[in-house]
Amino acid sequence: MVSSEKTGVGILGLGKSLPEKVLTNSDLEKMVDTSDEWIVKRTGIQKRRLLEKNQPLYELGVDAANKAMADAGITAEEIDLVIVTTETPDYLAPSMACIIQGKIGAKNAAAFDLNAACSGFMYALTVAKQFIDTGFYKHILIVACEGLSRVVDWKDRATCVLFGDGAGAAVVGPVEQGYGIQAIEMGADGTMGHNITIPCLYMNEEDAAKREHENKNVIWMDGSEVFKFAVRTMAYASEKVIADSNLTLDDIKLIIPHQANSRIIEGAAKRLGVPESKVYINVQEYGNISSACIPIALNEAVEKGLVSKGDNIVLVGFGGGLTWASSMIRWSK
Repeated sequence: MVSSEKTGVGILGLGKSLPEKVLTNSDLEKMVDTSDEWIVKRTGIQKRRLLEKNQPLYELGVDAANKAMADAGITAEEIDLVIVTTETPDYLAPSMACIIQGKIGAKNAAAFDLNAACSGFMYALTVAKQFIDTGFYKHILIVACEGLSRVVDWKDRATCVLFGDGAGAAVVGPVEQGYGIQAIEMGADGTMGHNITIPCLYMNEEDAAKREHENKNVIWMDGSEVFKFAVRTMAYASEKVIADSNLTLDDIKLIIPHQANSRIIEGAAKRLGVPESKVYINVQEYGNISSACIPIALNEAVEKGLVSKGDNIVLVGFGGGLTWASSMIRWSK
């Protein structure tokens, strides 16, 4: 245990890693009954990155983790805890967190996986803040790594166009008082969990019947229900953390949402009453990478100079479960 100090808790470093393989909408036109026009109009997605057939997902996580630690200026030995968010782990045991902890040499760190689907990074950020606030840990590495292409039914045009692979990482630790995470909101509605499912070791007859092809261990989603839930909860969760920080929308420099679908992002922005110029969108480049979306987008926004020290930014996501989470951060770098 480290001593507790009166400091803020914020993000010290960021990293991202994306597979080299690119799958365009034109490529998908040759695989399934769809078109570039239909995909762009419905989702805003133009391309996505895919793991190679026998490539382990942990490789992306390790790469993103090393970049985040380098950005934070700390070594692997200084990491106290590794949290990996994923719904597509290479193994159920050992956990992805233990694999990555071993690969990066974080020999002093505890490690565990967290699955809140696309909200995973935000859930992990909340967990990390609690450990640091209490003084139990000082530096926590969050790695969001997802390989959705491995659970996609490539014959289902409703879902196969949406998802991609990638990893984003963040080192969380103490920052100057008044900076860092100012407010957090997270929640879940398990009664709606049936709207997004990825079976693992069991599935009921209803879930099996939803999947028309031989491979049953693939993602299934009720797009209409998820759309309504996403627009509503992303607007609510953003409003909540802004209000809890005693701020208004005018005080917010940038909102970085989960990159599920451009129509969802636009709908949430409209409901929130915020101009799209304040919303960072990169879904056109990568598609939906589940929990990795937000840290990858945040990394890009920082690299592009869109976020500076003292800026107020909102991170907000939703996902399977169904879950949602948001955070208002006063950027400390």
